[in-house]
Order: sequence, then C-alpha cells, then structure tokens
Amino acid sequence: MNTIEEKLFDNIPSQIDEAKILSLLRAGIMNNKSGKKYFISIKYSTNANDKEISKWLGLSERTYGTYKKAKSISFKPQLQEQILKILTLIKHGREVFGSNDKFMKWLETENFYFDKKPPVEFLTTSSGLKFVDDRLSAMEYGDNV
Repeated sequence: MNTIEEKLFDNIPSQIDEAKILSLLRAGIMNNKSGKKYFISIKYSTNANDKEISKWLGLSERTYGTYKKAKSISFKPQLQEQILKILTLIKHGREVFGSNDKFMKWLETENFYFDKKPPVEFLTTSSGLKFVDDRLSAMEYGDNV
C-alpha cells in the first residue's frame, strides 16, 4: 500500500457502520477533489478487474471507464455510499487477514457461510457488503472462516 492510499484509508472506518458512513458523506469526504481518489483506490486496493468493480458499484463498464478518465466527478449519493462501504470492507478485511493478498484470496474462495459461493459475489448490494463485513467481525472473535 502506498502513502497516498494509506492516508485515504485513515479516513475510512474499520467496519461498516451506517452512522459513520453517513457522517463522512455529510462532511463531504466524497467531494469532487477527493471523490475520484476514493473511487480509483478500489482498483488499486484489490486485484479485481474493471468489469468486477463496475458490477460492485452498480455501473456499466462504460460508465466506470468514463469515471476513471474524468478529471472531476460528482457522484450520486448512492454511489458515494457504495464506494465508502467497499473501501471499509477492504480495510476491515486487511485487518482481519493481515494482508491484502490473503483477504482477496478469502474473498474469491467459495465459502460455506455464503451458500458455497465466494463472498465477492455479495459486494453488489449494501446488505451484501454488510453481510460480508459481519462475517469478518465474526472471524475476528474466533468464528470459523
């Protein structure tokens, strides 16, 4: 993780907490200048391709590509929230697994707790993100992976 990415993650909560996410959004964390940094950091914080990330964000690949190329972006509130929740999940996963690589491997591996599907398939909705985040919390307290 580079220094810029570390600083971005300093502002992100360690677990998905609706009140904290709302507070960050209301404070303008996703304004035009910083919003793109958070948006782009998803790509550099995962080994996911553009197609996967666009799916997580509820965007077409074309729109995702347009956002990546734009100098300044004004995201809709729902997209801002999804970006912050994904980054929060990434931060939490890194803390639980000790590294980004180990977290990403877990995220992409079929899991009993996710109906024998990889947890990454649940990142497309807010409730799915919360479900994966709750699973990470359970693992922190000794529940099986």
